[in-house]
Amino acid sequence: ARGAVRPVGAAAVMDWKRSLRGRLAARRAPKKSEQELKDEEMELFTKYYMEWKGGRKSVNTSYTNIPRFYYRLPAEDEVLLQKLREESRAVFLQRKSRELLDNEELQNLWFLLDKHQTSPMIGEEAMINYENFLKVGEKAGPKCKQFFTAKIFAKLLHNDPYGRISIMQFFNYVMRKVWLHQTRIGLSLYDVAGQGYLRESDLENYILELIPTLPQLDGLEKSFYSFYVCTAVRKFFFFLDPLRTGKIKIQDILACSFLDDLLELRDEELSKESQETNWFSAPSALRVYGQYLNLDKDHNGMLSKEELSRYGTGTLTNIFLDRVFQECLTYDGEMDYKTYLDFVLALENRKEPAALQYVFKLLDIENKGYLNVFSLNYFFRAIQEQMKIHGQEPVSFQDVKDEIFDMVKPKDPYKISLQDLINSSQGDTVTSILIDLNGFWTYENREVLVASDNDNTADVDDT
Repeated sequence: ARGAVRPVGAAAVMDWKRSLRGRLAARRAPKKSEQELKDEEMELFTKYYMEWKGGRKSVNTSYTNIPRFYYRLPAEDEVLLQKLREESRAVFLQRKSRELLDNEELQNLWFLLDKHQTSPMIGEEAMINYENFLKVGEKAGPKCKQFFTAKIFAKLLHNDPYGRISIMQFFNYVMRKVWLHQTRIGLSLYDVAGQGYLRESDLENYILELIPTLPQLDGLEKSFYSFYVCTAVRKFFFFLDPLRTGKIKIQDILACSFLDDLLELRDEELSKESQETNWFSAPSALRVYGQYLNLDKDHNGMLSKEELSRYGTGTLTNIFLDRVFQECLTYDGEMDYKTYLDFVLALENRKEPAALQYVFKLLDIENKGYLNVFSLNYFFRAIQEQMKIHGQEPVSFQDVKDEIFDMVKPKDPYKISLQDLINSSQGDTVTSILIDLNGFWTYENREVLVASDNDNTADVDDT
């Protein structure tokens, strides 16, 4: 019996010794820092939590597969990278250009459309149905495939009883698309940054190199080219860069009508009336620059406030002109040609939102983002003073104020915001009343002027 007990006792002693050694070893081991203990605690918590949730399989690891979306532009001193980027962009644009239809392919497309027209004709206009439309698409070649879709056919389908579209309308659609892509590629060649926008210098280079291709500008002297380019570029930036960032998206240039007006000068037989109404024509540019020279009485190349006061009919109020020189960029208190162009574009296009934004900033003397009774009265007092100088009985401000608020119908009955002016479609009238005696007089006598126009029309009809 004693022999049977000994092994158990020995094992217990061995376990006790092992436990004692373990405790001593643990005492000799360095203590863990507070941060290590926290990390261990978090690791254990995460382990047990994930086991409780059903394992790590449910964890969404899609964040490890996010594609790269930011590519750093080469710095100025990284010449090799810059050259590589420019070359790759040029190759890309050349490839895109080759994908467009050339003149021969467009002629072939017209021939196929004419050959597959579907009778009967509507007057002299040839039509084509959807079946023949698809046949032409198969024969026209791979470059034309993008144009022969059900979506485009449906866009051009109007009220034809046979479910056909006009061949001419479709061909014009194709021509327009090709022109837009050609123009976009042409503009992109001047996009030095390669970010889809043009800076002022980029657009200047584009227009300068475009001049020799526009027959309507053949008569311009080369010494005038820099002033012409400045005049043309200002219209783009005044209307397409309202925040004055110094750059315009190429998409915005293509979407507006300015480029159409500029390229209209390719027409050698452009009418005199069209030239006068086209800002980019030679007569228009010479008119604006000539006015600037006529105003510059001391011939120093700049305009003072006194010189600018003779602009137009010479009836702009002094208070308004003061605000122009306070808010606009000047050099020693005088205005250069570029600033003058913004001024002209604003006053000649007062119905446009960009022009109203320009004038509104000048009228908002307290920089509050709205016009109140105080600011309206501040500007109208100058109109009243001019009326006295010209021997006219001043009109009551209260009457004018009520009329302005009635015209604009602002959301807040005591404040007129820029958006209120734009939404009312009366912004040009309101601004004219406040800054120009001639504009106020025209508004005040609008009924007499309308009656006079009607009488003149009746006289013409009688003859």
